[in-house]
Amino acid sequence: MGTKPITEPPRQAPGDRPAADRLRDALAAMIRHQATDGSPKGLSATALCQLAAVSRNALYRYHPDVLLALQRAQLRHGGLQDPAKLVVAHVRCENDVLREQVTKLAALVDHYYAAWQENRALLARRERELAELRRDIKSRVIPIRN
Repeated sequence: MGTKPITEPPRQAPGDRPAADRLRDALAAMIRHQATDGSPKGLSATALCQLAAVSRNALYRYHPDVLLALQRAQLRHGGLQDPAKLVVAHVRCENDVLREQVTKLAALVDHYYAAWQENRALLARRERELAELRRDIKSRVIPIRN
């Protein structure tokens, strides 16, 4: 019963850091090293994974943002000198942008389709109500006095 309140969070061991953090730190270190060394071969997915102690499969499957940052760093620091690789990297970037736009457009189409269905159902219900009211009204002739 006489326990002290915890005033600061427990510290994590260095090996307990999330893979995303380790990958980002390793990429930053590789970019700093590459800027001083000038060797573009150092900026590779294999080297990044070895430095961060993460499998390449995990990098490609779970960390596409880090992979994209690596590809951009390779472009910035001259890692892709082959013109064909530059074209491929450019097309990949365009594809990423287009995928994001397609996702947003699909969500927008879903939204407007659901709104259309809701309004169509509401209109049908109102038309039924109007038809019922018209049936219930007894037509009476009201004489107009001159």
